[in-house]
Amino acid sequence: MRAPTEAFAYRYTHYGDADVLKRHQYPLPTPGPGEVLVEVISTGINHMDAFLRNGKEDTWHDDPWPRASGSDFAGIVRGRGPGVSAVRVGSDVVGHIRTGAHASHVVLPADQLVLKHRAITWEVAGGLFLAGATALETLDDLRIGASDTVVISAAAGGVGSIEAQVARHRGARVIGTCGERNFDYLRQLGIIPVKYGEGIVERIQRAAGAPITAFIDNYGKDGREVADALGVPAERYRSSADRREVELRLLRDDPESVAHATNVLQRVVDLAGAGAFRLLVSGLYPIDDIVDAFEDLAQLHARGKIVLATRPVTRTRTLRAREVFERMP
Repeated sequence: MRAPTEAFAYRYTHYGDADVLKRHQYPLPTPGPGEVLVEVISTGINHMDAFLRNGKEDTWHDDPWPRASGSDFAGIVRGRGPGVSAVRVGSDVVGHIRTGAHASHVVLPADQLVLKHRAITWEVAGGLFLAGATALETLDDLRIGASDTVVISAAAGGVGSIEAQVARHRGARVIGTCGERNFDYLRQLGIIPVKYGEGIVERIQRAAGAPITAFIDNYGKDGREVADALGVPAERYRSSADRREVELRLLRDDPESVAHATNVLQRVVDLAGAGAFRLLVSGLYPIDDIVDAFEDLAQLHARGKIVLATRPVTRTRTLRAREVFERMP
């Protein structure tokens, strides 16, 4: 098979919904000193990608147009520039980039890659970085351990599900708040599910059977009030605003931040490879269906992650279990 001479990436020329993303074709780039060329096999989508695209997040508002999309990816090294010895051509890798992962190929510094563990499937690998690193940073910040009983809201989502499983891996007792349709999913992970809504404090207390020592709010509604009612110390509460700050730090592209993000990604890959958590991919879309994938994400119904594939085996859509549940009367 002949090597490709062109690449593509999804970019946008103005703020807006997912339909502003357009496929741009360009000559296959050549890596420079310290850089590698990676063929992307899978790439995750995140709420932060959408916030940057629609202008709700303006941290990098002065970036030039057109702008690229996506920070998570996994792929195969297809070329390397002068001075690169840490990875070989043909290596399977997981990587991070501030923006530009929603593409067929990326060129980036070699120090933004880690080797993919053989036990990790491609679709999971493509969605590991931002969700996994955010989860690990939050747990580390709170020093979650075996003496904790922790509540995690939106525990069936990408970040929440990793937080819950890794917290349990560390020996903590974990209560996950969610909708009823996710109860069985959380139970399979060893997480105690509790339904959102009125009376949630009492339900959490009954489920815990012990004082709540930490609270992680990924849902962004009433978390502070619930944590206060549960007697959680202020220093052991993390809000959705705190999560935003963690994600933005992980996406910074100064050398110190990049090195830190790569170190955290390595730990995430090691934990996933060792089976400390299982990342559920509830939607795997061909990359050319990127608009549909983001619209799915916006419904806030996905378990785990939604991932894009650059080499889908089939474009046939199948009905997912969560869609069956949502259609039930």
